Amino acid sequence: MVVGNRAYGTKAFKRSRSHFADRITADGRDGWPVAAGRYRLVISRACPWASRAVISRRLLGLEDALSLAIADPIQDDRSWRFTLDPGGRDPVLGIRFLGEAYDARESGYPGGVSVPAIVDVPSKRLVTNDFQQITLDLATEWTRFHRDGAPDLYPEALRDEIDDVMRGVYEDLNNRVYRAGFATNQKEYEEAYTAVFDRLEWLSERLADRRYLVADTITEADIRLFTTLVRFDAVYHGHFKCNRRKLTEDPVLWAYTRDLYQTPGFGDTVDFDHIKRHYYLVHSGINPTGIVPLGPDLAGWLAPHGREQLGGRPFGDGTPPGPVRADEEVPLAGRP
Repeated sequence: MVVGNRAYGTKAFKRSRSHFADRITADGRDGWPVAAGRYRLVISRACPWASRAVISRRLLGLEDALSLAIADPIQDDRSWRFTLDPGGRDPVLGIRFLGEAYDARESGYPGGVSVPAIVDVPSKRLVTNDFQQITLDLATEWTRFHRDGAPDLYPEALRDEIDDVMRGVYEDLNNRVYRAGFATNQKEYEEAYTAVFDRLEWLSERLADRRYLVADTITEADIRLFTTLVRFDAVYHGHFKCNRRKLTEDPVLWAYTRDLYQTPGFGDTVDFDHIKRHYYLVHSGINPTGIVPLGPDLAGWLAPHGREQLGGRPFGDGTPPGPVRADEEVPLAGRP
């Protein structure tokens, strides 16, 4: 039986539902009240789902309220590990593997260990791995700890439109690149590939005359699109065979993604080194040689994008976040 990382590319891909869907809310209705310092957000900079939470946390200024643990991008068959930290243990939780927090919550849990995950620091138990809900709750339930000038990433008046856009982006792009990359037969691959590029064409048309996906400010929808687009040429184009064209070959989407990358809170959370090493080394079922490509050239990420001519107010009535905390800066190896 093929197990662990060798299973990638040998069985049909199906994204697991978030098994631990408790919510951390202002009123604590699930037993987990919002509280500064009580919880720890565990992420990998390689993972697009986790990167959503990192961007939201930074834009909203939650660094002091919700601490951050960064896992090694290279998993073993026990999944995410804290080998980037001294002694191979997370300095706050004291654990070597994120799976230990899962076990503390539910012994013998049969599912995978995923990020983002929020762990209760006092008990070292997992609270939630619901990647779809975590960022929405950061925007709406953690408002007491938002920084002055924090943007409204999920405005109530726009939620129906935001949800509709995000639904299509998730089904046809965020998730379908994985269905293409892990396909086990030609038909499965071609169906996913077609859906990916149909959605990219739709997005390119939508963004041709508007700076952001919904209204004139950055919202949750832009965050969810960005984390896939920023990985496209580095890993999805080649590694996942989504190679009709590169992001850099679509003038609208390339400029849109550069615009966000150069916006404080977006590019300063992206680690291209972690991204490439994770996909090419962990997915040994589809890259058995373990060779990590040297490209693409990252210099273009800092080139002018011209999108400001479309107007828009990136942070609405708010302000940009301040400088990245020194202990959370992306290493030079991961930047343009």
